[in-house]
Amino acid sequence: MTKRVVAESYGGPEALSLIESDLPAPGPGEVTLRTMAAGVNPMDYKLYSGGMGKDPAALPMPVGLELSGVVTAVGRDAEGPAGPLSPGDEVMAYPAPGAYATELNVPASSVVPKPAELSWEAAAGLLLAGATAVHALTVVDPAEGRTVLIHGASGGVGLLAVQIAVASGARVIGTAGERHLESVERYGATALPYGDGLLERVREAAPGGVDAVVDTSGTREAIDTSLELVPDPGRIVSIIAFDRGDTGIKLIGGAPNADPGTQIRADAWRTLVKLARQGELEVVVARTFSLADAGAAHRFLAEGHPGGKVVLLP
Repeated sequence: MTKRVVAESYGGPEALSLIESDLPAPGPGEVTLRTMAAGVNPMDYKLYSGGMGKDPAALPMPVGLELSGVVTAVGRDAEGPAGPLSPGDEVMAYPAPGAYATELNVPASSVVPKPAELSWEAAAGLLLAGATAVHALTVVDPAEGRTVLIHGASGGVGLLAVQIAVASGARVIGTAGERHLESVERYGATALPYGDGLLERVREAAPGGVDAVVDTSGTREAIDTSLELVPDPGRIVSIIAFDRGDTGIKLIGGAPNADPGTQIRADAWRTLVKLARQGELEVVVARTFSLADAGAAHRFLAEGHPGGKVVLLP
């Protein structure tokens, strides 16, 4: 038996329930994982809220997309991107549909080694946000000597993007709310607060100009400021400002007309694991909840700017 969180109907966090169900043996190309921690992401809500469609046949809908855990069984011909998998392996998985569970079967193709340097909670929040950060930075190429502006630098994607860009040798300026500035600076960026005068603050912090922008906030202030700073809008990449595509900025992700970066995201784990093992990448966990409190976790996330990843513990 496994316990898992499902959405009984389309709607808000109140639609989530914790149920028990049988777990079959892993099929060909699958492994069974005992969940140690599961990452909570905005995409989880988009799926069960009906924002991505309301197919009645998908209900009750298993919720969650990423986790860290231990391999407990291996199906026939199951091999991960890093090689063979065995019971007892400590791993991370994404995409792992139904990750809000005590135990589940996932495609072996989604399973990669967990860096020993990361806690279970941190590892559960690495792959989805990390793949997005790697994709955005691949687009703008933050090489040594370049100045990169990252909007929403204190969020789950933003903090990872800051660290990856700093590790590449770039000079990083990150925007965030007042209470999160210190956490952004901790990772080697120059932190600037949102609000009136942002354009002037960035120009003062980067007298030589800004070479590229990664936007994870999607605000009008962020995009308008970026367009003033960077002559080529193609050097501005956003993961959320999908209504500003007419400005010429680069949009990435799952929205229509956005670059999905499928192969970049599939390979991102290699960069993320390498940096974590080198001690150059941390995952900030803002708060943990139990599986039974998944609804509360989503309400907390919806408040905005949690200051790191939200994680569920079985």
